[in-house]
Amino acid sequence: MQEEQKPLLLQQRCDAGLNVESIGVLLQLPLTAAERQVSRGLRRCSCGREVLLQLPRGGYLQPGEGLAAEAGIPLAVVVAAKEPLLVVCSDDPLSLLQAAYHLGNRHVALEVKVDELRLLADPVLAQMLQQRGLKVSALQAAFLPEVGAYHNTEQHNHQHQHR
Repeated sequence: MQEEQKPLLLQQRCDAGLNVESIGVLLQLPLTAAERQVSRGLRRCSCGREVLLQLPRGGYLQPGEGLAAEAGIPLAVVVAAKEPLLVVCSDDPLSLLQAAYHLGNRHVALEVKVDELRLLADPVLAQMLQQRGLKVSALQAAFLPEVGAYHNTEQHNHQHQHR
């Protein structure tokens, strides 16, 4: 019977921008956008190896960012996991801008591009956007939302009032 391998403890963040293709020895750690906001917990690398994140708090993990044990040598690299997304498009830039406003007012995480918006798949939001005359399609891809004004905190506390 094979002994179960302990999770690899990762405690340090390294420089973002590591080239995953050129450094094949690093473990690849695919994380969703929500998982990249949390710097602690048990995760699974693409090869199946478990890692335990005990990273210093502050800031979201970024794709390409290296993670290391105590010695500081990168052992894993963060990769943006593919997620089910909605892609919102319009021939009218103002309609797209209005959609971004309405989604932001609902605190929906958005990836903003020049001619489209991307958000996590949600049938209620898809219907709302279609009713506004926007083109909505499904896509399985990495989600890289805008981090917003609260990117240095692990959890955003609402300190403003909704009117």
